[in-house]
Amino acid sequence: MRQRVLKWMFAGSVCIVATCAMTATGADRHAWVDTWTATPDIAGPALNAQTVRQIVRTSVSGSEVRVRLSNLFGSVPITLGPVHVALGAEEADAVPGSDHALLFNGKPIVTIAKGESVLSDPVTMDVKALQKLAVSIYAPADARYHASTIHNAALATAYITETGDATAAVQYPRDEVSGNRFFLTDVEVAGPATKHTLVAFGDSITDGVGSKENANERWPDYLAARLQADAKLKSIGVANAGIGGNRILHDDYGPSAPARFDRDALDKPGVRWIVLLEGINDIGGSGYAWELKDKVVAQQLIDGMKTLIARAHARHVKVYGATLTPYGGSGWPYHSVAGEKTRQQVNAWIRSPGAFDGVVDFDKAVRDPAAPEKMLAAYDSGDHLHPNSAGYRAMANAVDLSLFADKP
Repeated sequence: MRQRVLKWMFAGSVCIVATCAMTATGADRHAWVDTWTATPDIAGPALNAQTVRQIVRTSVSGSEVRVRLSNLFGSVPITLGPVHVALGAEEADAVPGSDHALLFNGKPIVTIAKGESVLSDPVTMDVKALQKLAVSIYAPADARYHASTIHNAALATAYITETGDATAAVQYPRDEVSGNRFFLTDVEVAGPATKHTLVAFGDSITDGVGSKENANERWPDYLAARLQADAKLKSIGVANAGIGGNRILHDDYGPSAPARFDRDALDKPGVRWIVLLEGINDIGGSGYAWELKDKVVAQQLIDGMKTLIARAHARHVKVYGATLTPYGGSGWPYHSVAGEKTRQQVNAWIRSPGAFDGVVDFDKAVRDPAAPEKMLAAYDSGDHLHPNSAGYRAMANAVDLSLFADKP
């Protein structure tokens, strides 16, 4: 686990660490929530005197904004800045007159220690829900030997200059592009319309693999739109904590679910609910395992989920269990008769009374009624494991929004 420059107690948004750079401002009278996230999962290519502009879509509105930058996978401290945020226009461009320079403890440049992250100072900025923001980060020349902390499967284009600081540009250069997210892990907002954060915690299916790129068609994206359509729920931000290949019992792409649960779920500002969709990679990976210790049975996954539930409950956070979606036809040995039996056993436990605080039946939402071990063809991205955009919409539509009603 990484060390943290900032740690927050979210009841009242009170900073409790002496090294925290934030000071009391008008923003603290409101609840900070995550309006967008991309979970860091790997070390990526270094930037050398280059600017990267990343387009994100908000999930909830706010009147103040701050961002988190991460050096989780860096091998040395890294210096970044200037950093700017603006309203997004077409592709990489920004809306004229909407640009804001972000500061870190009052300075435009910040050095982030190895394994740590930093929050920017807040800026006053009206942000609407489901709106595009352009976040631009300049990495000076001394960053050329330093690996970037990235989110690998962005399903969104990052625009990178050949050289130079273009953080304030309205018409942004389109010199290079990447399918990764660089350094940027969270965009947080505060304001009268913000209240709680819902964390979608999972693997590549939560990450949206199989959906259309640059379209925001992951199931958490569709869920955010549903929440915004309900006047009683539009104060909820949605944080996507999906990592492709993630497992409950072992590290794979990124640390295991228990190893990252605090950072990527429980420590999110305003977190009140978690939708947990994990386990299919444990089951599929078991088919490849040579050693007995790497073979997974249903009870191990159930015990792992129980541990996560207990940790969430200790923080007064509810956890809703999502049933594992069908993966028949995805190829042997990832899919097997034994693995399908394990999936069914785990799903039976998830659906059982008292296992979770509530259930989201994604399996039922996308399975083929005529062959329940397989995904319905209309929802299949083609690899028989990941849904397509229509499948992700069906998953989001299967979520009972009453689970997020503001009850004591």
